Amino acid sequence: MPSIASLPLLIVYYVNSNSTTIIIPKPVREYLGYSLDLGILYYVYMGLLAVFLTNTINIYAGVNGLEVGQSLIIGISIIIFNITEIFFAKDPEIVNNHIFSLYLIIPFVATSFALYQYNKYPAQVFVGDTYCYFAGMTFAVVAILGHFSKTMILFFIPQVFNFVYAIPQLFRIVPCPRHRIPTLGKDCLEVSYAEFDLLPPNKQLVLTIMTTLGLAKATRKKCNNLTLINLYLLFSGPLPENKLVNKLLMLQIYSSILAFIIRYPIACIFYDS
Repeated sequence: MPSIASLPLLIVYYVNSNSTTIIIPKPVREYLGYSLDLGILYYVYMGLLAVFLTNTINIYAGVNGLEVGQSLIIGISIIIFNITEIFFAKDPEIVNNHIFSLYLIIPFVATSFALYQYNKYPAQVFVGDTYCYFAGMTFAVVAILGHFSKTMILFFIPQVFNFVYAIPQLFRIVPCPRHRIPTLGKDCLEVSYAEFDLLPPNKQLVLTIMTTLGLAKATRKKCNNLTLINLYLLFSGPLPENKLVNKLLMLQIYSSILAFIIRYPIACIFYDS
């Protein structure tokens, strides 16, 4: 569905901009030059970005308020970024791109804030896949048509980590149950586990490495479900659902702060100011 939905978006980008050139970081300009035209590969990248943004919110979910809460924080981060760029950008086209982004993100944040009041613990409204796809595609639209797709990825640090962490299950290296949300213990949420028969040595090696690094808790016949939610519970121990979500949303806020540090002070080292 996100792949099909991204096609009109890419067509609009082609008609209005069709810019497929990227600026090369300073350390490698000696070899690749100042810029590089990726051509059709840039459209492949944007299509994959749209698919990733829609699905990454959907797989980092399952507890009251997390889907809407993370989208709300990302949306607010985008607004701050847009306003910063509008005030400091010298190119009128860049300013117009960020004004366009604000036209979509401000209503999105306002409606998501209202929804969050009913979706947070104890939830009265459940958003399901519908909101996750809607939120992800909204971010994809403003990132692609607003020409800040790389910065958008920075706002998705927890979601990127959650995806990378889940790769052994998503690609069936380790068995992946239909639901990977934490289990409900006595008034608290606890780590959920996937149970399976003995794995082949090459697949068991993946779990051994993750266990050695402290990223998983596994035996020969079971492993914690590989999501950031379960990983947090693995370190913190059982938590009430509202406290767990609050801590995950604080992690999202810290990640946005890190994103701004990367985007401005650190990026100046690799790109022209």
